[in-house]
Amino acid sequence: MSTEPPGAPEDSQSRHDWLTSLDRAHVWHPFTQMQTWLEPLPGDEPVIIDQARGCWLFDTKGRKYLDAISSLWVNVHGHRKPEIDRAIKLQLEYVGHTTLLGLASPPSIELAAQLVQRAPRFEGQPVLNKVFYSDSGSTAVEVALKIAFQHWRLRGKPKKAKFVALGEAYHGDTIGAVSVGGMDIFHQIFHPLLFDVLRVPTPYVYRWPTGARHCLEASALAAEAIIAGRHEEIAAFILAPLVQGAAGIITHPPGYLRRIAKACRDYGVLLVCDEVATGFGRTGSLFACEQERVVPDILCLAKGLSGGYLPLAATLVTDEIYESFLGPFESKRTFFHGHSYTGNPLGCAAALASLRIFDEENALEHGWQMAQRLEKGLKEIAKLEHVGDVRQRGLMIGIELVKDRRSKEEYPYEDRIGHRVCLAGRKREIMLRPLGSVIVILPPLSINAAEVDLLTEAVRDSIREVTEG
Repeated sequence: MSTEPPGAPEDSQSRHDWLTSLDRAHVWHPFTQMQTWLEPLPGDEPVIIDQARGCWLFDTKGRKYLDAISSLWVNVHGHRKPEIDRAIKLQLEYVGHTTLLGLASPPSIELAAQLVQRAPRFEGQPVLNKVFYSDSGSTAVEVALKIAFQHWRLRGKPKKAKFVALGEAYHGDTIGAVSVGGMDIFHQIFHPLLFDVLRVPTPYVYRWPTGARHCLEASALAAEAIIAGRHEEIAAFILAPLVQGAAGIITHPPGYLRRIAKACRDYGVLLVCDEVATGFGRTGSLFACEQERVVPDILCLAKGLSGGYLPLAATLVTDEIYESFLGPFESKRTFFHGHSYTGNPLGCAAALASLRIFDEENALEHGWQMAQRLEKGLKEIAKLEHVGDVRQRGLMIGIELVKDRRSKEEYPYEDRIGHRVCLAGRKREIMLRPLGSVIVILPPLSINAAEVDLLTEAVRDSIREVTEG
C-alpha cells in the first residue's frame, strides 16, 4: 500500500521528481554539504531508496544497488529478513512501546539476559553482567562516560575524572562522545563546548611516522606511559577495539588492545570498548575484543544490535560498577540518566530475533567465509596505481586512495576522489560511501559469493575509471 498522500504521482519518474522536490524543500541530511545536495553535479543526482531485499537496495526509479555499506554499518542479515519481520509484527500485537523508567518489559529483560550470556568472558577478567539501554551509538558512549565518571565519585575517588582516547577517534555526535572523539574535520568547531581529554596516538600502521614495524611498540608505549603516569586522575580509557571505523577503517596492529587492557587493569583505570561499529560479527567474532581475549569494564553496543532494523543501543557494565550506584533512596546514588524510548520493545524483539539468526544460520561462519573471499579480490585492487593501502578485519574494509603511491601523497580534499569513486560504483550497481579518500566496504554478513565477486570487480573498475581516467 502506498504511503504517499492523495494526489501523489503514480509513474516512477514523476514520483521521484515529486519526492526530490519535497526533500530539497524540507530535509537536512546528516554529514552532507547541503549546497552540493541542492545543486548536484551531473551524475550526482539524489538517490531515494524505496525498498530493499536481502543485500539489495531499490530506488524510486527502479534501479538496484548492492548495499555494500550495510546502510551505514547497521544491517547484519540482509533487508526484509523474514524472522526479524515476524518478530516485530508479533511484538506489535502486544505493545509498541512502554517506558523502562520504574517499569519493565519482557523483550528488554530477555534481551539483557542474552547480551550478558553472549558478552566476552575470559577467566580472571571482569564479568559484564548489567545492561543499560539507550537509542544510538552516541548515547551508548554518553552513558558509558557518565557511568565511569559517577562510579569513581561514588567510590570516593573524585580526582579520577579524566578520559583517555585515541587521536582520530570517533565515538558519536553528542557532546560527551564528541569530547572523546578526535577527528578535527567533524569536531574542531565544537571545541569550546567540549571537556579536555588525554589524547594518545592512533596506531595507524600505514602512516606511522617511523614506519610500520615500530607502530605497535611506539603507540602502545605512549598509551601505557599516560596510564601509568596519570592513573590517579583517569576515570577510563575509551577506544574502538581492532578497527577505528570512521577514521578510515584504521586497523590496529595485533596486540595493541591487549596491552592497553593490561595497563588499565594494572593501574586501576576502567576500559571502555566502543563496539558500536565492530560488534555483531563485523570483524569475524561476535565482538572484536574477543580476538585479543579482552573483557572491558564497559561495553558499548548499537548499530547491528537490532539487526539494522530499529534504533537500539546498550551499555554493558560489571557488577562492581553497578553496585557503586546502590544505596538507600535518600542517598541519591541513582544514575539519573535515561531516554524516552529506552529498551523499546520493538527494537528488543528485533534484536532477539537477530541473535537467534546468528545461532540458527551460523552467521559468523558464513561472514568469515565471505571475508576470506573478499580478501582474494582485494589483492587485485591493492595492485592498482593509486591504491596506497588496503585494510581488512573480517567484513570491515578500507581502501585508501593516494595521489602518489610511492610518497603516500594524499589527494586534495576538494578533489572528492572517494565520492567520485562511489558515484562510479553506482553505475555498476553497488552502493558505497567514502570517508575522505578511503573507500569503505562493509557489507552485511549475509552477502553471498556471487555478490562478493560482483562487489570486488565493481570496486576495482570504479577506482580505475576515476584515478586512471
